[in-house]
Amino acid sequence: MPADLTTQGDIVQSRRGFLQASAGLAGGALMLGFGISACSEVRDALVEDALFAPNAFLRIESSGKVTLVMPMIEMGQGTYTSIAMLIAEELEVDIDEVAIEHAPPDDVAYVNPLIGIQVTGGSTTVRAMFDPLRRAGATARVMLVTAAANGWGVDYSTCHAVDGMVVHEPTGRRMRYGKLVQAASLLPVPRNVELKEPREFRLIGTAHRRLDVSAKVDGSATFGIDARVEGMQFAAVAISPTFGGRLVSLDDGKARAVPGVSQVVQLDDAVAVVARHTWAAKQGLLAADPRWDAGPNRRLSTGDVVAQLVRATSVPGATARRDGNPEAVLGHAAQHVGALYEQPFLAHAAMEPMNCTVKLTPQRCEVWVGTQVPGRTQKAVMRLTGLEQAQVHIHNHYLGGGFGRRLEVDGTLLAVRIAQHVPTAVQVIWSREEDVQHDMYRPYYVDRLSAAMDGHGRTTAWSHRIAGSSIMARVYPEWIKNGVDPDAVEGSANMPYGIDHVRVDWMAQEPPGIPTAFWRGVGVTRGTFAVESFIDELARGAKQDPLDYRVALLQAQPRAAAVLKAVAERANWGKPLSHGHGLGIALCTGFGSYIAQVVEVAVDNDGNVRPTRAWCVVDCGIVVNPDTVRAQMEGGIVFGLSAALYGEITIKNGRVEQSNFGDYRVLRIHEVPTIDVHIVESREAPGGIGEPGTSCVMPALTNAIFAATGRRIRKLPVAAQLQSPSMRRT
Repeated sequence: MPADLTTQGDIVQSRRGFLQASAGLAGGALMLGFGISACSEVRDALVEDALFAPNAFLRIESSGKVTLVMPMIEMGQGTYTSIAMLIAEELEVDIDEVAIEHAPPDDVAYVNPLIGIQVTGGSTTVRAMFDPLRRAGATARVMLVTAAANGWGVDYSTCHAVDGMVVHEPTGRRMRYGKLVQAASLLPVPRNVELKEPREFRLIGTAHRRLDVSAKVDGSATFGIDARVEGMQFAAVAISPTFGGRLVSLDDGKARAVPGVSQVVQLDDAVAVVARHTWAAKQGLLAADPRWDAGPNRRLSTGDVVAQLVRATSVPGATARRDGNPEAVLGHAAQHVGALYEQPFLAHAAMEPMNCTVKLTPQRCEVWVGTQVPGRTQKAVMRLTGLEQAQVHIHNHYLGGGFGRRLEVDGTLLAVRIAQHVPTAVQVIWSREEDVQHDMYRPYYVDRLSAAMDGHGRTTAWSHRIAGSSIMARVYPEWIKNGVDPDAVEGSANMPYGIDHVRVDWMAQEPPGIPTAFWRGVGVTRGTFAVESFIDELARGAKQDPLDYRVALLQAQPRAAAVLKAVAERANWGKPLSHGHGLGIALCTGFGSYIAQVVEVAVDNDGNVRPTRAWCVVDCGIVVNPDTVRAQMEGGIVFGLSAALYGEITIKNGRVEQSNFGDYRVLRIHEVPTIDVHIVESREAPGGIGEPGTSCVMPALTNAIFAATGRRIRKLPVAAQLQSPSMRRT
């Protein structure tokens, strides 16, 4: 028997407590919970520690069924496969036999240890769960093997697990896990178990098909929009078209006259028409013809926001980083270079529009929704309704795209506010226009950069001032230190280049009335575009190759330099190109990963840009599923190219001008370049992959445009710049 199971100080001693931890499960089931960290003062405490301090991830039934209680949410990124692979690797079961359940809301049991609450985001899923989920599987395996060894009366060391069973090596006896559940459930839960070394992995690191593909192909996968509740009705909603506007009037009679309409719900900032089916609800909303008071921001425009941000960068802000004496070096530089970069408001525009189904009674509120933050959603509903935690039930679903939008609870709260007036369950679905025009947008950012260069073109000092909306101040105010939003300066304050004198300042400047939120790597995306564009400017100004210039500044960053060199080799960097074509290179170091990309573009005389090829080299440490990494890089590249080329939310007279994919464009399938992704073999800790691909491709694109045209894009989106008369090539 392993020492972990016999050392009194390192095990949970209470059999009664362990059985309490398994309460509520079907008979003959074994439930295991494992903490991110353990409190030192409870080393010999009861199993309540294993129930509340750790996380309950795994259930094995007497039938042999293995269920993973998924702590993260699947929104297209492959989480339900990669996380299941972690469990299956250590538990020694076939991953295809692992059933998956959504975890209930619980910011303690299902905490994301890298963020501090139950949340899927920030490219943290594998990084956060690589050890805890493997430990969950390994602990279950140890207990099952121990139960078998005890039952056979043999030494633990003579037994091993394979393919969902325990085998006694000398005699060849074997027993399926399901037959061992009852005996294993009576054993003390070990605090520590030995995990496999990477060289022992059989599943991790191999390509495996997505476990959710079949259900999504045959239509059996249920997203939030697919929720159906007995007796439910459907609501079409219109929200004030201006930021801060209020409902003034509507034609209630005409709306109710539409066949199928049951009621009209009037809120101060929105109106909902409830009907037996969505068509009636939509027609009723049109008939209602709501009228609005435009409110305090009736004259607000994008230009007003930009002017505020530019003014904010004209003076120093809160210091996020200071090395050496950049002011003195900049003041006496042989050569001084400066630039102002602008990045627009962006919508998330997920394929599944915002939706939520609510059934509300005085004693209970049930919510069917796809959310990245089930625990936060539950708490928000509790505050709104006054109900207790046990009375608020969140039924989570697959997400039809998130990109940070479903980190927010505004859509759920609007649905609950409507449900407070509806006697039945009601599903509130936003139209695409409502979804685009009432998003919580990626902030508009202005970056003011300046650098000093010596006589050899080497960068000797660097100054970077950033102004924009502080999402952290709203969501995680405790993360603001010395006036600095750590997300907003990510990719800037920690840029990888070795420059002796550096200052990075942050200026929080909130746009009047415009809600802002995370957008697929907000800080790193914003920072990488500004830094990688400006470093490219410096290289070109020094008449040096942009690749060589970067590598020379990365002496202390071997992984960063390695991916740059590798992607340059794959793209045949330096090759002669035809007229109007150019190659651009960029580096992203974020989320624990190192990514370099090269983009080739073709630009015609009218300023139309067509990315033709993209190369990507990614070093994200240990890879769980290489297919997922490639898919995430490809998806991130398409997402980033869409934003860089076309993405822009503009404000006029206090309202969003864009309304659908016709004027908030994404890359069409025929516009997608050929994409080549190479994964560096590594034994470093896993890094994130969901966002850095998006972050890296934007500056690679604009740097390629400069190589093709000689015109530097400092303001996104590209199409709006190159197609203006002053920017067209002659």
